[in-house]
Amino acid sequence: MNESERAAVLCGVGGWTPPAIVTNDELAAELDTSDEWIVSRTGIRQRHVASHDLATSDLALEAGERALKSAGLADVDAVILATTTPDQVCPATAPQVASRLGLRNVAAFDVAAVCTGFLYALAAGTGMITAHMADRVLVIGAEVFTRLLNPSDKTTRAIFGDGAGAVVLRAGTAAEHGSIGPITLGSDGTGSDLITVPAGGSRRPPVPGAADEADRYFRMNGQPVYRRAVEAMTASSRRVLQMAGLPVSSVDWLVCHQANQRILVAVAQRLGLPEERCISQVSLVGNTAAASIPLALAWAAEDLRFTAGDRILLSAFGGGLTWGSAMLRWPELHGLESDGKTMARESETTEWSTGNE
Repeated sequence: MNESERAAVLCGVGGWTPPAIVTNDELAAELDTSDEWIVSRTGIRQRHVASHDLATSDLALEAGERALKSAGLADVDAVILATTTPDQVCPATAPQVASRLGLRNVAAFDVAAVCTGFLYALAAGTGMITAHMADRVLVIGAEVFTRLLNPSDKTTRAIFGDGAGAVVLRAGTAAEHGSIGPITLGSDGTGSDLITVPAGGSRRPPVPGAADEADRYFRMNGQPVYRRAVEAMTASSRRVLQMAGLPVSSVDWLVCHQANQRILVAVAQRLGLPEERCISQVSLVGNTAAASIPLALAWAAEDLRFTAGDRILLSAFGGGLTWGSAMLRWPELHGLESDGKTMARESETTEWSTGNE
């Protein structure tokens, strides 16, 4: 890739979680579980849960506003929302979010790829910019996933939480800090039954008085999902590094979908990356599906983990089955709260290889 070639550049980030927190001990008081059981299997200690008056668009709005403020922008040309929990089946939620942000006559659409949704949305936003369809794109991952959970299922209720994260992309060049490098995406529909809500769609539409209430809740087959998630994220991470022309040793930070701590550690180990280079927020928020990667980016940025020029590897796996990975060169951001430490460092500019050179 030529350094002067048009590229998508990340210039803003923001995240938001609803204020209500449910701890493991609170779950244990209601279900047959314990803090020790949950932590030992997932690494999760608490999760944020949206109150009854909050919907996905409300969370997306909060994260979107913070990302725009971080970028120093008041408007964009497109809003892409990754979510499995839209406000309604019809219409899409993104146009409502765009309108509430004060954006008029902009492209706005939802992307549904469950936990890989943010990477799919990031790819779509990057494509719009590189194809000259837009100069600025707001990409949001937002979920109120707890609404899909069976109240009596201790496993899923222990894992999932609600939240939203967002990034702003602008047109720039591949030589800039913040440039989005290669992205690779994949799917395997033969595994669609491993992560699913069986009823409620056109295959099994709602029927008044039907006795399939349990099928309207989220289900996940844990063991095969764990195995396939680790395999897919590891393989796609290696693939995107190959596309970028970079060795694993060049990765400063690994930001995976925050599914559970065991998966994060397993992927880092298989790639040969030190565990301390793996960003983990899962103990604080649980699995927030499509929101997890941008929420982790916002948290790490506010905590001053990243420095301008850092190479960040993103990777996710979700229902569909879907997966993907992307490379990002961290930008210098000025609109985030900090403790006075510098968020930039001197670093050589690096272009992303196409893998064909």
